[in-house]
Amino acid sequence: MGEPAIHADRLSKTYNGTVTALRGLSLDVAQGEVFGFLGPNGAGKTTTVKLLNGLLKPSSGSCSVMGLQPLIHSSEVHKMCGVMTESAKMYGNMTGMENLEFFARMYGVEPGKAKARAESLLKCMDLWDVRGRELHTYSTGMAQRLSLARALINDPKVLLLDEPTNGLDPESANAVNSMIASLACKEGVTVFLCTHQLRYAQDICRRYGIIEKGTLLACGDLETLARNAQFCPKAAVRLPDGEQLENFERGNDGWWRADIKEDDDMPRLLKKFVEEGHHVYEARIVRPSIEDIYFRYVQINRGEEWH
Repeated sequence: MGEPAIHADRLSKTYNGTVTALRGLSLDVAQGEVFGFLGPNGAGKTTTVKLLNGLLKPSSGSCSVMGLQPLIHSSEVHKMCGVMTESAKMYGNMTGMENLEFFARMYGVEPGKAKARAESLLKCMDLWDVRGRELHTYSTGMAQRLSLARALINDPKVLLLDEPTNGLDPESANAVNSMIASLACKEGVTVFLCTHQLRYAQDICRRYGIIEKGTLLACGDLETLARNAQFCPKAAVRLPDGEQLENFERGNDGWWRADIKEDDDMPRLLKKFVEEGHHVYEARIVRPSIEDIYFRYVQINRGEEWH
């Protein structure tokens, strides 16, 4: 593996010497990866983005973006990063096109290239028809897509996104996520996606970090996180009313479920059911979602019992 796009080593941030927003964060994000940083509001996600972008100074530990430390090489880091946060506002009395051209110039993009880049992004974000309208007339979804366009105006290598689907309807959220996934797949952009919208995160992320109250609880891909949280895949079977399966539990949805150790158990179970005279309407292997996994890690961290 080459050098990670994002590196954090025991990164911590304390405000006023009393409030710890981030506690000893250590993680690596590979180049071209879409990494989901999952946690509720106040978990430390926004603080992490600000530390990675050089807007905050760590209380202890260190971090780097593409091998550069944000505080030491702030100008270089800003040029290679695109940042989308709720606090990064645009100008409501300027049009969509004017906003993008303005921020392009702020990044040092040449005027001719800035205009071409803005036009390309407005078309990509389905905002071309409203490019001449002032931002304050945009819907929430349109403004959010323009904010993503602004984060991309400098053609970044790393994209730091803080709740990019907040306040969006499902259709708009899916559109934004499709754009993010396409950037990583087609252009090799590294995406650090901070969100509490777990369902949308699972659609596009390859690995995840779960954070609560400034502490990283777990990090890895879905399979690794599930295994470490002691989740097993389940065999799920739908039978005619009246039939029962030994050692299986029937859910409210009518499906019979039981833990299995591995995928190869499923064909053997189906053969057994047929030999026993059961009429199997449907069968599938059910795996935990990132939402299931997230809440289990939170429960474990809080010392709560889980089922």
